Amino acid sequence: MRHHRSFEELQLDKSWLTIGSFDGVHHGHQEILKHLTSDENRGQRPVVVLSFFPHPAVVLGRRQEPFYINTPDERAALLFGCGVDYVITQTFDLDLAKMPAKTFVESIQRHLGFEKLVVGPDFALGHKREGDIQYLRTSGNKLGYFVDMVSPYQMEGVVVSSSNIRKFLKDGSVDRAALFLGRPFFLKGTVVPGDARGRSIGFPTANLDIWDERAVPKPGVYACMVKVGGTNIKAVTNIGYRPTFNNKPENPLVETHLLDFNGDIYGDEIQIDFIQRLRDEIRFPGIDCLVSQIKNDISEARQIFDD
Repeated sequence: MRHHRSFEELQLDKSWLTIGSFDGVHHGHQEILKHLTSDENRGQRPVVVLSFFPHPAVVLGRRQEPFYINTPDERAALLFGCGVDYVITQTFDLDLAKMPAKTFVESIQRHLGFEKLVVGPDFALGHKREGDIQYLRTSGNKLGYFVDMVSPYQMEGVVVSSSNIRKFLKDGSVDRAALFLGRPFFLKGTVVPGDARGRSIGFPTANLDIWDERAVPKPGVYACMVKVGGTNIKAVTNIGYRPTFNNKPENPLVETHLLDFNGDIYGDEIQIDFIQRLRDEIRFPGIDCLVSQIKNDISEARQIFDD
């Protein structure tokens, strides 16, 4: 299992390939990967995912707010967990966006030697998306590869897509995001010192330093599981601006209170798995009201974990 930063680093033969952003590696992506890692293959051909970073929509100016469900390295790890042999995180820039489909396909064929390309029905590549399914099938007849088109994967009558998962996160619906992802949505980051507000009122928090381009759930309070080393710890996590206090941060903070835990984890990397939204972030008239609500949040979270 190897993570490469350019397809030009490789020289493969008879690989099975899929191309796309694969942000989130959700159920729809997993359905495509099943066609590459099926019993028909049985490990005889290298399975390759060619992905991109930055996301084409970001480079082309269609997205500006925090956007990514996963970092490139997290995405690669998830793809390897699905049985992929090679992950390529290709740099996407305006030069690549302007490259004709013919040039791009011939370039990746020289390096990846793919004999099978698996994509969704709306897939297209190359300048102005000229490399659609019909084009790729015609090209495949000349270059020696077969195109396998996979129908969109649906759950609850909705197409599973990265954009829909981002909408769920924006709405705070972390349970629906988890359904579409096939696992809880998570945030990873390093625990950094805060201003000790939580500790001063009896509820110390681990403050997470996360990638600022990453999508986060809607501000509010969530029941979570936190991975610290190899241990899972129940937690209540607040995302937001702490409206009860005056020093409002510019960007939302991610602060998690680990239940029944007293260890020192400053400088450690932790992972927060979001299980269920508890409430909106609200402004309290005083510290006593805030403390009372935090106790209620913890009690509600414990009930969720015990169910």
